[in-house]
Amino acid sequence: MKHRLFREQQLNCTVETAWEFFSGAANLSEITPKDMNFIVLTAMENDEIYEGMLIDYYISPLFGIKMKWQTEIIKVDFQKSFIDFQKKGPYKLWHHHHEFIPNEKGVLMKDTVDYELPLGFLGEIAHTLFVKKKLEHIFNYRYKVLEKMFR
Repeated sequence: MKHRLFREQQLNCTVETAWEFFSGAANLSEITPKDMNFIVLTAMENDEIYEGMLIDYYISPLFGIKMKWQTEIIKVDFQKSFIDFQKKGPYKLWHHHHEFIPNEKGVLMKDTVDYELPLGFLGEIAHTLFVKKKLEHIFNYRYKVLEKMFR
């Protein structure tokens, strides 16, 4: 079963600043809870994202179990939006759309994550018991860190 997580946050910065930060994969570890043990493995030469770019990570999403995760940038609309899509990792589907909308206060950032767990019925039980809460924890943490960084 597909699920959707949607978040939006007002950032007090320019769209150029927001784009530079969020399109830099190395910055993800700054806004990910420490208990996730999130490590970007891909060496970024110029940190400029492009369609077809593959990014490898280590992550410990549950119970401290370390796993590899690979995402591909499948769409880029410079300083407006980009989409990362899981190629390999813990989800059956992970499609994360990042949007940046300039306004009078700075930039409204929107995250829309469509995701699905593997293992059918068992995946749905896991989603109900802990995956949904874990994703909410990650994005709540991200919100708090970004509030400090961009307020």
